[in-house]
Formats: sequence, structure tokens, C-alpha cells
Amino acid sequence: MNLVITLVAGPGGTGVLAGRAAALAGIVGAAGPDWLAPGMACDLFCTGAGPETAAAAARQVIGTAPIDVVVQPRAGRRKRLLVADMESTIIENEMLEELAEFVGLRAPVAEITRRAMNGEIDFVAALAERVALLKGLPQTVLDEAARHIRLTPGASALVATMRAAGAVTALVSGGFAAFAEPVGAHLGFARIVANRLDIAGGRIAGTVGAPLVTAATKRDTLLGLAAERGIALGQTLAVGDGANDLPMLAAAGLGIAFRAKPAVAAAARWRIDHADLTALLYAQGYRAEDIVGAPS
Repeated sequence: MNLVITLVAGPGGTGVLAGRAAALAGIVGAAGPDWLAPGMACDLFCTGAGPETAAAAARQVIGTAPIDVVVQPRAGRRKRLLVADMESTIIENEMLEELAEFVGLRAPVAEITRRAMNGEIDFVAALAERVALLKGLPQTVLDEAARHIRLTPGASALVATMRAAGAVTALVSGGFAAFAEPVGAHLGFARIVANRLDIAGGRIAGTVGAPLVTAATKRDTLLGLAAERGIALGQTLAVGDGANDLPMLAAAGLGIAFRAKPAVAAAARWRIDHADLTALLYAQGYRAEDIVGAPS
């Protein structure tokens, strides 16, 4: 099989990437690294190893170095559809935790979130439990919480670069439209899917409107958009961090767990643990000079 092994260094990994790449090239029978971003990201092309063998060799050579790896067929690596989770993926925050700060419950809400995103408890039940704690808060806290949103490094570049190349982009969130819609509009996502908080009398009602955005919704959004736009599943990319992202990661041509919870990282085929979201561009063969908004 004609494979490409993409190596991307996270902070602290740039100094060792060249040496690890050269060592791996010798093991898998690849030519020297093709640098996508000098010292930061490179491709190795090989034909003599299967994907599992190549991935195992890469992980052995990388060891504990902060370097991420993705192995895939060389053909079709440039994707035409991106479906991304929002919280702890496109943004660094978990917005229910930001809202819980207003009632002094950030810590217990964060623990429920952690367990739900790690697949330890049911997502729908966990959502209902956390939202109920917000009942009675004035609607204005949504705007206050939104001011704390932090975009994940590389998010803007990821969306802008794929859009410039003609890809369709969708933001899907088990969180709330009050946050997803402005984030999605700011970044230029073509489709935004998120839950809606019920509001009564200018206050949070403590419930979420139906239908809920669940793991099945995320997967169905990817499948539906691919069918609607005539895009083969092999030409789709999905990224997320939580247990409710796993079905869409499995359905995508390239599904990547981004700085994921332990159970999700263990279940996902590919993951980015160290680099930022531009790693998803390097995995598709984009070079540093191709990235929209990259420093000149």
C-alpha cells in the first residue's frame, strides 16, 4: 500500500523531530522526510509496510517525545468535509463549566463533564443534571460567559485553510447554540448544530430544548452532509475530544481525537496529543505556506 506517515511536533518536540523521522524512514523503507513545516511537521512516504505496521514502528521510534503521528493512504488525504466538535476542541473551554462559575459550582460540574466525556456516565443524563443546576440564572450570564471563550490555537487556520481549498465545514456541539453560533460564524463554519437552552422570563429554565444533540446527531450530521454534497466518506475529516464524538470519528475517512479524554484516546484510531489544530492540516498534506493566516 502507498502510505504517508505524517509526524507533527508539539512544544518541546521540534528539536528531536528530524532525528526521529530519519530513524523511522530507515525502518519503514521511506526516503528522507518531506518537510511540510521545517522542524515541525513532515511526511514519510512508504510502500513496503501496512498501516498498522507503520503506525507501530512510528510509535516505537517516537517513544515519549511530544510528537503526533497519523498514518493513512497517500491517495485522497486532502479532505472535502470537516466536522468538528466545539468544546475542548475548537475552543478550549467547556461552557457549562463557565456558566456553573456563576453559581459557585464549577468544580462539581467539571467533574460531571469529565466523567461524561470519558464515557463513564450517560451524556444525556449528565447534560440534564448540569443544566438543572443553572435554573434561575439570568439570561445575561450567557453573554458574560461568552466573553471567556478562548479559541484553540490553530482553529482559525484549520477552518480558513480548508474553506479556501473548497471544503465544507460543520461545527457540531453537545453544548449550546448561544455559544456555538457566534463561534461558528466568527470562524466561518458553513453549518452549525448545537443544543438550545430553554429560557423563561429572561432566565435559564434548567432544561434543554428537544431534539438533543447527541453522539448519534454528530455522526448523522457527518453522514448527512457527505450525502448532501456528494462527498465520499473517505474524503471526510472529523475531530473531537469526548466519548460522544467517537461515532463520528469512526464514520469519517479520517477521525482524529484531539487532546482527548483517556477512554476516547484509547478508542480512537488517530489522535493529536501535543500539536495544535494545524496538525489536521499537515495530516492532509498542507504545507506551512498553504495555511491561511500563518505567519509569513
